[in-house]
Amino acid sequence: MEKKIFISASLLGLIAVVLGAFAAHGLRSALSVSSLESFQTGVRYQMYHAFFLFVVGLLPQLTPAQKSRLFWLTIIGVVLFSGSIYLLSTNTLTPIDFGFFGPITPIGGLFLISAWGVLFYHTLKNKF
Repeated sequence: MEKKIFISASLLGLIAVVLGAFAAHGLRSALSVSSLESFQTGVRYQMYHAFFLFVVGLLPQLTPAQKSRLFWLTIIGVVLFSGSIYLLSTNTLTPIDFGFFGPITPIGGLFLISAWGVLFYHTLKNKF
């Protein structure tokens, strides 16, 4: 499980750096300030949760089942939260209207909040 977590965390971090650079250099002139800030919010939260997964993978006190639960809550949360923000903030650049993704962003946020809550619970429950 740890290898899967570390690979996923590395990939999330790599993609966050690439998208952050793309936003700073490639999207700056194409998006409004508000849309660019939204895009960067998606990048920041993706990177925060890449680090979160590294911590989860390194904690020996967590069981494989607990790590798996935290892994899936985080992956689903990042895809829904950051992914929907990326689509919504670049909506003006494509002929496709991604407005229907708006309600998905808070659902992704709930998954991320749940991951932190589950880690908090396991931290209280387990002996560290």
